[in-house]
Formats: sequence, structure tokens, C-alpha cells
Amino acid sequence: MKTINLFKKSNLCFKHWNGENYAVFNSIKKVVKIGALAAAYFSVLGFQQTFAQTDTASINKKINLEEIEVSARRTTSVYSEVGRVLHVIPRKEIEALPVYSVQDLLKYAMNVDVRQRGPLGIQADVSVRGGSFDQVMILFNGVNVTDPQTGHLSLNLPVDIQSIERVEILEGPGARVYGPGAFSGAINFVTGTKNQDNVTANVLVGEHGLYNASVNTTLKTGKLKNYIAANVASSDGYIDNTDFKNHSIFYQGQLDFGQEKLDFQLGYNDKAFGANAFYTPVYPNQFEQNKTTFASIKLITGSKVKVTPALYWRRHQDRFELFRDNPASWYTTHNYHLTDVFGGSFNAVIPSVLGKTSVGGEVRSENVWSNVLGYDMDKPMDVPGEDAIFTKSYQRTNISTFIEHVYTYERFSVSAGVLMNYNTGLGYDVDFFPGMDVSYWVTDEVKFFGSLNKTLRMPTFTDLFYDGPTNIGNPDLKPEEALTYELGLKTVNNWFNGQASVYYRQGENLIDWGRLPGDAEYSTRNLSEVNSLGMQAQGRVNFDELIGKTLLKSIEVGYAHIDQDKSMPDNYESAYVEDYLKHKLNIGLHLRLIDRLGLSINTLYQDREGDYIAYVDGSYEEVRTDYEPFWLTDLRLQWSADRYKLFVDANNVFDKSYYDLGNVVQPGRWIKAGVQLNLNL
Repeated sequence: MKTINLFKKSNLCFKHWNGENYAVFNSIKKVVKIGALAAAYFSVLGFQQTFAQTDTASINKKINLEEIEVSARRTTSVYSEVGRVLHVIPRKEIEALPVYSVQDLLKYAMNVDVRQRGPLGIQADVSVRGGSFDQVMILFNGVNVTDPQTGHLSLNLPVDIQSIERVEILEGPGARVYGPGAFSGAINFVTGTKNQDNVTANVLVGEHGLYNASVNTTLKTGKLKNYIAANVASSDGYIDNTDFKNHSIFYQGQLDFGQEKLDFQLGYNDKAFGANAFYTPVYPNQFEQNKTTFASIKLITGSKVKVTPALYWRRHQDRFELFRDNPASWYTTHNYHLTDVFGGSFNAVIPSVLGKTSVGGEVRSENVWSNVLGYDMDKPMDVPGEDAIFTKSYQRTNISTFIEHVYTYERFSVSAGVLMNYNTGLGYDVDFFPGMDVSYWVTDEVKFFGSLNKTLRMPTFTDLFYDGPTNIGNPDLKPEEALTYELGLKTVNNWFNGQASVYYRQGENLIDWGRLPGDAEYSTRNLSEVNSLGMQAQGRVNFDELIGKTLLKSIEVGYAHIDQDKSMPDNYESAYVEDYLKHKLNIGLHLRLIDRLGLSINTLYQDREGDYIAYVDGSYEEVRTDYEPFWLTDLRLQWSADRYKLFVDANNVFDKSYYDLGNVVQPGRWIKAGVQLNLNL
């Protein structure tokens, strides 16, 4: 994985961080007509961010991604102007790593904390810079797919990792750019549509009955480019009740009319899995099934003034079983949830002699039907496809507008703007979230940058309403807010790129599940103040460019550290805020054994702050246990030919026993092998 650091000369463009956060209204049984939908989002300006999409074939062989057009701002700008920490993991690096899901991939990213509940992308909590899993926004081809029910479900994407062309990680607050939800960062997954007709097929097999097969194809017909992908995966599980079955299908179409471009996509994912001790070790025989349906459409039009309206819809259906079989006598029903998110946006970028001005906004409607979350319904409703009924529901709408201006003069660039936000779940208050990013190239190879941004995050439906045997929600929660200061340095030349930064985040009203002495149940509450001080440094050396072709092709080293200062009640027992990744070290080596045979060695060290309640075998006696630091090493041996690749992987090579999330046992050594065929038609 590399931090993209860019020269000031090149002709390469990405055009796809399409951060379409839009929203529209409606309840599950109402009909939405296109005319009404369009009138709604044109009357309330929506926003769009476009993180440019590049064909990896256009990247030169030195992998020097130079002057790339990005949108870590409201207006598209070249990367050399942007004063933020932005990481990009391109397809070429994804294929060199021993990973099979986006969750596996993200664990190698600095300042990203991935806590897997199930293997190979079944379920994982991802956070950035010590935040919680609810504080990071997840985008898919620029569309905000963050789940309003809980961040546990946000990574349920309608594709597997073989369709991911690039992962883009923006560290730090992103409300001014992406809207509410990008509290500690944002992660965008971009699918790949090649510039020529192509078919790619992948097959993976491994221990524990693992099987994963996928195929994707790009077909061009006139002005229309089609991308279609499908995959199926299953495993017997590495321990009892960790088996899974997963399948997905996805379509993306791109119509190019010259100055006008239309992009539309549709995807579906269904996964069912044993959830061993996911949410409580007291009853480890849990089971869950998730179904995710996703669709979006976006129009890009205009030459000098670029106008981009967009719409999207995401539905997520979840069934959680506390007892997969042999339920207790007191257990009467499973938990059923269905969330619908409708979005609509409009973005306009207006150039002038003084720079570029962007104006727009969004409307986003979030809805849930459940037998657990929300307020009692006047008339219960059948659960689609299940022998159960929804008895509760809740709806809220978020409306935001923004203005941003970008000015660049020679080596200096500044962007400043403000987001105005209103949410129906908060009464009638309107909040403002300003921000500014500044960068300056000292030389052609060294850039200093700084930023100051304010951000927010709305409570999830689980935060507000979930009541269980050991948990109580709080419908009166306030949104989280934070102000973040950051300074950093980036440097790049033909054989080295790296960066270092330090930030300070002042957070207030942070939401936590916790309990006071004497309380039997955890409840959600707003904590008065939580401040974070963090730093990171990483660099990558390309030995092919430095000294010519040798055994060692490249080495990458990264380190991140976080300290938090919390204002909490005495003897308060926190479930999330006090539990964060304090130290993280990544080391990656890429070796050339012979011409086509390569070896990748990736080592990860993690030291987590906080503890968890460990349950003694058989007695279920609560014992508070500190997280132990651990080292993990993964290997990939890969033979690469023009049209195919063969690989053998060993994950957790030294069979380390470790926990990075409560009582959820992580897999030991796991051997896998696979083949990829890549055919241009």
C-alpha cells in the first residue's frame, strides 16, 4: 500500500471518488416517481465528490502516480494542491498481497483498525485514527453506503475483492467533503472497468473447506461500457460455528456522450454465517444472515461549469439468531431489521479567475423497520421472506448544503468552505461545520500541509434504540462532534515516497456503550470530552529504481501511535471509547526470486489499549482481561504470467493465538492456493 505523493508535472487523471451522498425520503410502501424525485433533489442542492478513476494500465511501470485529479475537496483538484492525508491502494498492490476480502486488505493500512468477527470478509469492524466503527464513512464507487443501523454492517459490499480496482482512504474529519458520518475518516472502494473487452476469473481453495470463485467482465458496445461481476464463497469454518456461505452479483454501466456521462450500477449480496460469540460469549451458538441491495444513477454534464446530479438507494435486511439451534426456553424470537436509505444530490463546480467555487447539498432519508429498533408501529408489518413481523420503525432525514472555494497560486493551494446541516432527528437546530486545508510545495519533491476541520456523526439506530438482556439504548443521544488540527510533510522522488503527520482531535458528546458501578446493563450515553493526539510515519523504497533489479524489489515500513485523554465518570466501564489501537507497525517486503516468481512478506504488530470481559470456560465468570500485543506474518508466493497467475498463501504463518475483539477467537495458520485467468477479448 502506498501513500500517493505527487509531482507537479504529469498528465494522469483519476476521476472517480464519486462521493455521492444524496438522499430522498419515502417509506417502504410508498411509490417514488422519478419526476418528484428529481424535483426534490434539484430544489435541495446535493453534493458530489469525484475521486478520479484511473486505468492501472495507464500508470507507468515505475508506479509513480504523479499529478492525479482527486476530490478530497468539494471541487476536483490535483493531488499536489490537497492538504490532507490520503492513501490509495491500487490493484497492482492488492494482487501482491495475501488477502481475499477488503477487510483483510485494510488491516495493512496505517491508522486503520480492522477487528474481524468472521473470516474472509464475513463481518468486521473498521475504524480510523482511534475512532469507533460507527465513525468512519464507507463509500462504494463514491456512494455513501454506511449502514445507519450499525457500523457492523457497513462493509457488506455487493462485490468481492477481485472487482476492487482501488481503495482510497481519507484520514481525518470529512463532514465538509462527504457530509455527516465521515467523523474520523472515509474509505472509498472503486470497482474496475477496463478500457477494453476483458474477462477475469479467479478460483481459491484452502483449509477448512474454503472455496471462493469469482468472474468479472468488461464489454463495450458503442457508447456503453458494461461491467458485470459475480462470486460465490463458502467454508466449513476454522472452529465450531464459523462456517459461512456468501454470494454476490454486480452490474455497472457507463454511457459516454462526450460532455455528458451517465453512470448507473446495481448490486446484490447475500451472506449467511455462524456468528460464534460475535456479540456475547455467554451464548456462542449465534447465527446471522445479511442481504444487501444497492442501486445508483449519476449524470455528469457541462464543460466549464460542471453539474452533477445523482440518486441512490440501499436496502439492508438482517436476521440475527441468538441461538442457531436448541434455543433456551425463554427465547421467543430472532431479531429482524430492514433499513432503507434513499439519497439525492446535486453538485456544481464554477471556475473563475479567482479559483473554483463549488456549491450544492444533499437530502438523505434513513428508515428502519424492526422488532427491536425504533418506536411502536400503529400497524405491524410482515417481514419480507420471513415468518415474523415488524413491530417498530423509525425515520429521519438529513439535509445539508455547502459552499467551498479553492485558490491555487504556483506552489501554494488553499481550500475553505462550510457545511450547513439539519437533521429531523435533532429537532429544529441547524449546525455549521467549517474547515480549511492548506498546502505548499517547498521543492518539487517536498510538500508541507495543514488543515483545520470540524465534523459530526449522528447516532446509529442501535445507539438510539437497542434494548437487550445486557444493553439499553438512549433515544435522546446528541450527535458526536469534533475539531481536528493537523500538520504534515510529504516527500517523493523516483525511488522513495513517504509522509509523516501529527494531529490533535478535540471530541465532544462522543457516544459510548458503558456502565457505572452497580449497573447490570450497558447503556449508551454522550461523554463530555475525549481528545486524541496521534502521529504516523511511513515510507516505501523502490530498489528497482534505486539500484536496479535485485532480489529485494521494495520495502515499506509504517508506524502509527495514538493517545487519548478522556473525561469520564469515576470507575466508568467503557465498551468502545477506551478500546482503541494504540500502536501499529506494518512491514512489507517484496522479493523477486526469479523472473516471474515473487514472494511477498507482510508483518503486522498491534498493541491495543483497553480490555474485555473474558469468560472462563464453562463457568461464565466475568474476568477483565487486557488485550495482549501480537505479531502476525502473512506470505504470498506468486507466479505471474501474461494471462494467468498462480499463488500459494500462508496467513498467520507462525500460528499465533490472539484476540483483537473481545472473546472472538481469530484463525490460526491457514494455507490457501489459487489461480487467476485474465483474458483480453
